[in-house]
Amino acid sequence: MPAITVDDLTLLPRLHTPGLGDVVRPVSSVTSAPSGYEGEGFPVRRAFAGVDLRDLDPFIHMDQMGEVEYAPGEPKGTPWHPHRGFETVTYIIDGVFDHQDSHGGGGSITNGDTQWMTAGSGLLHIETPPEWLVQKGGLFHGIQLWVNLPRDQKLVAPRYQDLRAGQLGLLTTDDAGVLVRVIAGDVAGHQGPGSTHTPMAMVHATLAPGSRLELPWSVDFNALVYVLSGNGAVGVEQHPISTGQLAVLGRGDFVSVTSSKHQESRAPGLDVLVLGGRPIREQIAWAGPFVMNTRAEVMQAYEDYQKGRMGQIPAVHGAPTELTEG
Repeated sequence: MPAITVDDLTLLPRLHTPGLGDVVRPVSSVTSAPSGYEGEGFPVRRAFAGVDLRDLDPFIHMDQMGEVEYAPGEPKGTPWHPHRGFETVTYIIDGVFDHQDSHGGGGSITNGDTQWMTAGSGLLHIETPPEWLVQKGGLFHGIQLWVNLPRDQKLVAPRYQDLRAGQLGLLTTDDAGVLVRVIAGDVAGHQGPGSTHTPMAMVHATLAPGSRLELPWSVDFNALVYVLSGNGAVGVEQHPISTGQLAVLGRGDFVSVTSSKHQESRAPGLDVLVLGGRPIREQIAWAGPFVMNTRAEVMQAYEDYQKGRMGQIPAVHGAPTELTEG
């Protein structure tokens, strides 16, 4: 699992540990992500399936894409499709994804990079593996997170942030047993590069076997821990958790995660995403690629999409041009 790594963690800034009066967040629930397929047929785990949206707020949806080792000719992406009313955060751990949109934007992200797209008022976009990767095959693993936008920002102009692996905030624990990558938000005074409309934080942590992460967390944020690979325990109760499971945590000052001393052979440590944000607490009307506040707004989004108001597919030689609604 490349993402971004550091040879000597002792050189990184250290997180402080819980002090007198600090509260380690308890576990409210643990769920297991069902498997499915997205886009043209690449495998995903539906990380938030079965969890009440009120516990996820300000997040809407998250897929773990892969981890899959493609044979030559197998890599898949998505056809052209629209979005409105939220942000997509695509974090690539292994592999390469190319992006293109109806506003002329585009780019390529690879190990440890993040493409943060504010769909806002609406656009069309496509995400595909590059042609050389389709021909060669290889490992692919990533995350796509949907972050809701508040009512007064649903129709902001679309924008993009290409966050490169080298820009991430890098921290470690007091014993230098955990690599903490801050993708967005403020963690213990260390800022990630992602700029967010909704106050939130996003962290990817790699824990060595037997190590513990005690992560300071804003008291007005919710807190979610999703296991990318490996096994361990979470919360003040040290509730067991393993690959593909999501823990929703209660209130407190710290998120606590412990890595088991013995890990499965393909996962030398425990890799987790820690997510949280300030809940928006607004009505949600969600249908396919549109996340709005009312049914009428969703219907308007479909009409705008069907009438071409979210843009046109650029004429690019060899690019797929089929429109979909997912």
